[in-house]
Formats: sequence, C-alpha cells, structure tokens
Amino acid sequence: MSGEGELWAHSPAPGGGRWHSLADHLRGTAELARRFAAPFGGGEVAYWLAALHDVGKAACAWQERLAAVAQTGRPVGVDHKALGTRVAFDRGLGGFAGAIFGHHGGLIDAPRLREAFRLRLDEVPANAASAERRLAGLLPDLPDRLDHFVPEEWRLDPMVGEMALRLCYSALVDADSLDTSAHFQGLSGPRVRPDVDFARLYKTFEQRRRSELAGRGCTPISGLRDQVYADCLAAAEQDRGVFRLGAPTGAGKTLASGGFALRHAEKHGLRRVVVAVPFLTITEQNASVYRRLLDEGGAEPAVLEHHSQADFDDPRAGRWARLAAENWDAPVVVTTFVRLFESLYARKPSTMRRVHRLANSVIVLDEVQALPHAMLAPILDGLRLLVRHFGATVLLSSATQPEFWALDEFKDVPCVDLVRDAPRLVSDLRRVRYEWQLDPRPLLASIADQAASERAALVVVNTTADAKAVYERWRDGELGGVAWHLSTRMCPDHRRRVLEQVRRRLLHGEPVLLVATQLIEAGVDVDFPVVFRAMAPADSLLQAAGRANREGRMTGAGRVVVFAAEDGGQPPTYKTLVGCTERQFGPGKADPDDLEALGRYYRNVYDLLNLADGQHVGQRIQQARRRWEFETVAEGPMDASTRRRDRKVAFRMIDDEGIAVVTPQAAETPELRRDLERTVEGLRQAPVPDLVELRRLQAYTTSLHPSTLRRSGVMALMRPVFGDEVRRGVLVEWVGDYDAATGIDLDPHLEQFVI
Repeated sequence: MSGEGELWAHSPAPGGGRWHSLADHLRGTAELARRFAAPFGGGEVAYWLAALHDVGKAACAWQERLAAVAQTGRPVGVDHKALGTRVAFDRGLGGFAGAIFGHHGGLIDAPRLREAFRLRLDEVPANAASAERRLAGLLPDLPDRLDHFVPEEWRLDPMVGEMALRLCYSALVDADSLDTSAHFQGLSGPRVRPDVDFARLYKTFEQRRRSELAGRGCTPISGLRDQVYADCLAAAEQDRGVFRLGAPTGAGKTLASGGFALRHAEKHGLRRVVVAVPFLTITEQNASVYRRLLDEGGAEPAVLEHHSQADFDDPRAGRWARLAAENWDAPVVVTTFVRLFESLYARKPSTMRRVHRLANSVIVLDEVQALPHAMLAPILDGLRLLVRHFGATVLLSSATQPEFWALDEFKDVPCVDLVRDAPRLVSDLRRVRYEWQLDPRPLLASIADQAASERAALVVVNTTADAKAVYERWRDGELGGVAWHLSTRMCPDHRRRVLEQVRRRLLHGEPVLLVATQLIEAGVDVDFPVVFRAMAPADSLLQAAGRANREGRMTGAGRVVVFAAEDGGQPPTYKTLVGCTERQFGPGKADPDDLEALGRYYRNVYDLLNLADGQHVGQRIQQARRRWEFETVAEGPMDASTRRRDRKVAFRMIDDEGIAVVTPQAAETPELRRDLERTVEGLRQAPVPDLVELRRLQAYTTSLHPSTLRRSGVMALMRPVFGDEVRRGVLVEWVGDYDAATGIDLDPHLEQFVI
C-alpha cells in the first residue's frame, strides 16, 4: 500500500497490484447512485446514502484487518456499516439510513434500525471513533442536515416513503456493485450503458415490423390486427399512467404493446421498457420477437432476457457472486412476473439492485390474468405507486382482462383502454366453437386417442405427469414421429426447437400432435385446428382457445374441446377457481369468451378468496409495508414461539422456490455442449463471475421443484455452480440423463409459475 494514512476500500484483485482508494469508492458510488435515482427525485438522498455507506472502513481496525487478509480473499470481519448508518440517521434521513445498514446483508425492519446500529457501534466504540475522525477528510462537503433532500411526499405517506426507500436502496447497491466490480476486473470505471435513443429504437422497430408483415401476406384477421396496432400507437401519445390492452387472443398484442411502449418512451423521455410475462415460454418468444425487430449486428444488444433465479445473496454462493447479479442495464428487458415482483418486494442487495430501473420506465405486464390472486394487493399497490409517484407507465395486456378495479388498491386509479370497442373486437375475432366432455368424464388415454385421430391437434393439461402420460400414449402407439411434448422439464432452448418444428409442420400441413402444460397457452404463437383443454380456470380455457384457428384461415370454426379427465391431475390452487368457472361457463351456460360472464367470474373469485380481509396474506403484507418492515414482507412475520419467520405470510409469487438447473446435455450439437460445460466450469472457478457468461446459460437453464431433492439419487446428479451445496435458490449443473423428447427425467409437482 502507498502513502502514510491512505485509506482503502478494497484490496487488489487476484493477480493485480492496484488497491482501491476509499475516497474514490465513496465518490464513485455516490455519483453513480445519484445518476440512478435522479429520474425519480431521489438523486441527493441516494448520493449521500452512497457517500456514507462505507465510511466505517476508515476505522484503524478495519484498515489493519484488510491488509492482513488481502492475499487470502477472506472477509475483513470488522463492521463497516453502522457508522454511516448513524450519521445518516442523526442528520435527518431517519429510516432511509436503513439502506446503508443493509447494503450487504439486506434491509431490516425499520422499527428496529436504531437499536441495531447502536448495538453494532457499542461492540467496539474505538472503531467508530477512529473512523469518525477521518469523516471530514473523506467527505468535506457533508451537510449537517440531510432531511431537506427527502421529497415531502416521501415523508407524508408511509407507502410512498417505503417504495422510495426500496428504489434508493436499489440505486445504492447497484452503484456499489458496479464500482466494486470495475476495481476487481481492472477497469478504469464502472460499466454502465448510456441512455438509449428511443426515437431511433422505435423507428427501427416500426420499419422492421412493416417489412415482416409485408412478407407474411394477408390473413382474414390481419386488418383487425392493424387496427389494434393503430389504436395502441394513438394512445401512446397520452400522458403517463395505467393503460389496458384488452384484445382477444390472436389480435397481435405482442407487437401492439411493443409499439405502444417504444413510442410512449420516446414521447415522454422514459429510460427503458420492461416486459414481464408469467411463463418462460413467453419470455423466450417475446424476447425473440423484440430482438428480431430491435437488435443490430455488431452493436450491443437492445434486448435483455432475464429469468435466472440463482440466489447471489446467499453467503454460501461465494464472496463475489453477488457482483454478477442481473441489474437490467438494457433499454428493453424481458423478464417473468416472479423476477419482477419478487425483486420489488425483496430485501437483499443482489435481488434488488435492478429495482431502480422501474422508475421512469414503461412496464408491460403481458397475460396479466396470470398474476397470483393472493399477492394482488401488494402488486397492484406497488404499480399504483410507481405510476403516481415515480414516473412509470403500466400497460396491462390480456385477452382475459381481470377486474382489478373491483379491488380497493386500484379502485381510484385512472385507466386508458387502448382498444376502443373490445366487445365488437371479440365478436369480429371469434374463430372457434366450444365442445364439452365433462359428464361422463373421459380418461386421459381417450383424449390422447381422440387427438391422434386428428391430422393436427394440441392437448393442454394441468400437470407435467399428465403431459408425460399423453405423450407416452402417443409414443407407445408409434406416433413418435409426429408427436411432441412441452413442459418445464425441458430447458428454454429445447422448447424453442420443439416449437420451431411444430410451427413448421403446421405451416406445411403435415401431421403434428403436441401435448403441453399451461405454459403453451399464454401468448405462445401456434395455430392448431383442434385444441383439447383439461378443465381449468376460465382465463386458462380462453387462453388455450387462442391456439385454435389463430389466423382465421379455416373455412369453418376451430374446435376447442374442454374435458374433465377421470384420471387427470390438478394443482390445489385450482379448486376454488374451477368451481367459479363451472358456475359461469359450460353446456347451457356462457362460453369463456363472453366478457360479461368473465367479469362475473373474476369478481366471484375475489370475493371467495377474501382478498380484502385484513387477515388475508396480501393485506398482512400491506400492513407490514406501512410499518417499513422489510424483513416481514420478504420473509414473513416472526413467530413468537419458534423465533422463526413464518414464510407462509411473506411475499411469494409461487409457493416453492425452485432449483435453477443448467442442462448442457440439451445443447443441439456435441460442440455446443462442450462449450457450455466449459462455461459452467469457468464460472465455478472464477473469483468474480462474469454476467455475460451467466446470460449465455439462461437458454439452457430450467427450474426443478424442490420436492425433487427428496427423490432417491437426485442430489448426486446436481453439482453446484456457486457455493458447495445443492438446495433451493442455487444454480446447479445437471449431470444426469436428459431425454431428447421430455427433458430432465423427473416428474415433480406442477409449478404455477416458472421461475
């Protein structure tokens, strides 16, 4: 180390010789945090949180310990967060100082913040005293009071303040990670993309869209799609707010919502477009569409697809793993509902570093009917706050628009409908007729045989076990050459290849049978003459119907056969929803595309689930948010008897977090498989994981239900990529067999959402 009295933030990178100046790290992080938070009015708050976040490192004991462990890679082991927390707290930032206290371990419940940082300071008072003596030299311009930097609306409404703290915390931890990564990677400064020119992006999108449509030729419904697109572009000129795109399946919602988002971002100078969808199959499809229309060869990609769920915050993942967490530094991000909302309501730094990107952005929620009912209160309230106070626009897109305005969280939120006359559009786009096989109940084998008698048919079932049973019925009947299978046991690239083959055969009129779980039905672009759908919630029935006669090319109507299989499975969450469906739809009742009946269905569901009750999990999360209890929101309230947190009352988009499994065996060629295996091994050995390499693996990463860990021998077929243990939330490599038709040969319980 050079110079008597020099203070350091970090030791040199492995094999390097350059130490990281503490003054440089504080200023670099602060400037970057200000840049991230300025668009939502939090620039100065984030600046001073970041400027103070590491001042505890000025303690003599911390500096001496850093020098002692510099060559070992071990942590320093001396607290460095409590002093900055106290300074920020005492100078008027109050609960916002929790961002400093949690910049490594995560946000804690604000009511216990003062006690927490005082306990840390009291452990070794000399450490704080020696660091505080250097404070004026490190930050000579630190004001005596910081409270005037906090916008008034953040102080007056606890929910606005809670969301503001989440965004400021995100700006701080992202800036800290970027500045730290730059040092350890030997870069001259953090890698941050410049703001994108949305006028240029929109122009590129529009030109390529026109070229593509011209190449497809006319279909009976292409004129209606053009009208939907024109309506969306016209609405994009309006002020920021909540918009609703309620158009039937096959109306071209992906292109229409993309055109709206890009034009709206250009019009209002917004920072990015975030498209969130319920299932991985849709991220794959939508990201592919946007890449085709926006990315340019040789330039940095405009589109980022993100759905990895590895837990970079877990200490067992490795000391530097969190520096590789995704931060959505791209103009267009395609992600899942799980990644979006579990990031928003998380408390750990790696998961939250991307959250500040939501402010001043267009957030497109595609297939919004698939949001989990139990979490609607915090989800809708979060969207309301982002729009009203943090400059976002939200677009809710679905053929089966839920009745969100019947819920308190959205009842006073203004909304603009992009389609002027939805009932007429539904009538004009009606392309199917419904048939019902509910009584008597058929066997799955009978449904498989009925489908096999068709030249082309799609069967959609409720569980992976049922999908496998139907596929094996076809394969045993020597139909393997025309039959395909889709489920979450297959990695995204495998599913993409299956869909390409299926679409090609459909286009050329060749025989094709496909069985899939519900991942096929929301937004996946396939066009079958006949669709068989296992009994399911009303919105799922209508979504599945959107895969029948999608282009309207048939002389008659497509067929949608709704069946209740005697031996079929059903997730527990379906019981209430299917009951509501049977009250509104079926023989002698309405068809699932009846908008009035669909509205009654949603209101019935909300009432039966007691979403407004104060003891409902969603309302309990809202109560914790009002008290700024970040641990309670993310991990559940503390159980007084067990002294453990009750995760059943935490914010969860799905009941069980899965295990992210990389499957190099799914590669299309042996050469690619070897390349993927080298990438995995490189990440396993790297002192600082490379985010670019992690992104490469996403196409070969799927999620296994945690119940698979209880199966005999399964643990031995997984090797951790980060850390040394196979468990929930980690990234592992699958070293077992991978079936060319059905993927990983396991059959865990159905996942409502793919994560």
